[in-house]
Amino acid sequence: MSVPVPAEPDPRRWRALWVCLIAGFMTLLDVSIVNVALPSMEHGIGATPADVSWVVSGYALTFGLALVPAGRLGDDYGRRRMFLFGLALFVVTSVLCGVAPNATWLVVARLCQGIAGGLLNPQIIGMMQQLFSGRERGKAFGAFGATVGLSTAVGPVLGGLLIQAFGIGEGWRWVFYVNLPIGVLAILFGLRLLPKDGRTGRKRVPDLVGTLLLGGAVVLVMLPLIEQEQQNGSPRWWLMGIAAGLLVLFVLWERLLGNRGKHPLVNLKLLTVRSYSMGSVLGMVYFAGFTGIFLVLTLFFQQGQGYSALQAGAAMLAFAIGSAISPVLGGRLVHRLGRPMIVAGVLLAALGLAGTAWLVRDYTGSGAALVLAAPLFVAGFGSGLVIAPNSTLALEDISPAEGGTAAGVLQTGQRIGSAVGTALGGALFFGELSRSHGDYHSAAALGLLGSTGLVTLALLVGIVDVVLSRVRKARTTVAEPPPRPALTGSVRGLAPQETAAIALTSLETHQVHRTNTGPDGDFALTAPAGTYVLLAKVDGRDPVARHVVLGTEPSREDLQLPASARLAGTVHAGPGPFHGAQVTVLDAEGRVQGTTVTDASGRYTVDGLVPGEYQVVVTSYAPAATPVDLTADGPAQVDPLLRLGSTVD
Repeated sequence: MSVPVPAEPDPRRWRALWVCLIAGFMTLLDVSIVNVALPSMEHGIGATPADVSWVVSGYALTFGLALVPAGRLGDDYGRRRMFLFGLALFVVTSVLCGVAPNATWLVVARLCQGIAGGLLNPQIIGMMQQLFSGRERGKAFGAFGATVGLSTAVGPVLGGLLIQAFGIGEGWRWVFYVNLPIGVLAILFGLRLLPKDGRTGRKRVPDLVGTLLLGGAVVLVMLPLIEQEQQNGSPRWWLMGIAAGLLVLFVLWERLLGNRGKHPLVNLKLLTVRSYSMGSVLGMVYFAGFTGIFLVLTLFFQQGQGYSALQAGAAMLAFAIGSAISPVLGGRLVHRLGRPMIVAGVLLAALGLAGTAWLVRDYTGSGAALVLAAPLFVAGFGSGLVIAPNSTLALEDISPAEGGTAAGVLQTGQRIGSAVGTALGGALFFGELSRSHGDYHSAAALGLLGSTGLVTLALLVGIVDVVLSRVRKARTTVAEPPPRPALTGSVRGLAPQETAAIALTSLETHQVHRTNTGPDGDFALTAPAGTYVLLAKVDGRDPVARHVVLGTEPSREDLQLPASARLAGTVHAGPGPFHGAQVTVLDAEGRVQGTTVTDASGRYTVDGLVPGEYQVVVTSYAPAATPVDLTADGPAQVDPLLRLGSTVD
């Protein structure tokens, strides 16, 4: 049985990545740039503290709500299509935020902007998953991580500059208008550079029940956290009990759809992929830790130290610079070092945050921003070794066909973690501020220690993952005999010293088993029973795929690579090489397989021929035909001799 063969890597994939990075930069910039504009909103349109809190929290709520359904829409209906739609919607809603005449308009527009951001983000991750593989994917995610750090660095400073340039009353509008040129530029480049969506055949029926159940659970989890962050009344924590019930119903519904052969919103088998499930847990806990520091430090610098919005943004620049530098390094090393590198990054982040908390508590002199720069840089550098590399490893064994949905689930966990961390940081900060009668140093230190505790918890999750992985590997090596290969075979048609990359992808769990052929072209893979797609790939040649079913007994599959031969030579006539002669290659049945014209030196080359018998026909004065038998061992040399008109019998 034949299956579709994946295409060669898109030659425009790196330029397409830049489009994704521009869009990602814009959506992430919008988070960090808005925070410093909140006082300007209060002054400009008379927004209440509750209003400006919803400007921040409402965006996070609808952003998290849209992620998983948007990932599924991208997987099913085309990532390019959903990317461009989400990008256009984000630009439009940004303009609507900028022209808001009152606080209600601004909050509603901001909620819609969160939906647009949630629609866009899974397409970015899914497209990177689709366009890149192996080490290239690590580099791509590293570039995305650097973009995250850069947007975090630029946002507060750019927001402060805009408010300073356009005034406290109108400056907040320009933090939204700045998305207009960036977004339009990304749309224009996206139309030209992003790969077109392939035809996926019949469209899946959307899982509306699953979408409503998961959406309701996400809303009910985040609402009390937002209420806690607003410090306005008592949060309705009982809503989380209802959210837990909705999550149970969601899992049961998704399992029912899967058992009936329907298409659930989330393929629950994704959670059986260990690298994905552990990466999701670590990401959620880590985001709960490090995101709370931005609220705490902004309040400390602006209210406790009397900094302006621009000064407060510049004061946190050290963290952002560190988190923009390290992802590039992490992207190159993640496949070599794996999870231990992520654990080292979490450790650096925890040490940096602990040092920041200690200095905030004990240092009461001037120049607090300069004093805190070193530990914030260490924390940021460590953070850059966590976020993008963790996403790379979490999605490594996920099929690109499920990449958008998997990214949506991963990011939803991160959004919930962010809401937990921000709520905890705000609660600790304001609680200590009240108890200490306005001591901003002790309040900020306690908020930062809360973030440090959550990052330390993420560190423990990472250590447990690494230890369990090594224990399991050691037990397999020592206690059990080497597993019997479930699938063996060979790849024929390889040139000397050439190897083929072999991938065996489960159609049930989407887990990928990989190896390379040996010197003789043989390969062996161990995998559980099931239905798989076997793919053999060699650089510069068409890949070959097979549909295979593995049972309890070993199976063998031999693959034949499409061979390609080259024919070259020099056409002579009379005294020497002949320029401008037409060379035509005919197969055994007389069909034309290639044609070219000799150059000034009489040389010609015809590539892409399948090994076999051919006739090389040269025409100019009089045609000359030469038989040739092509093989895949190397290029064939044929030097035809043209007979001039005067010599024709």
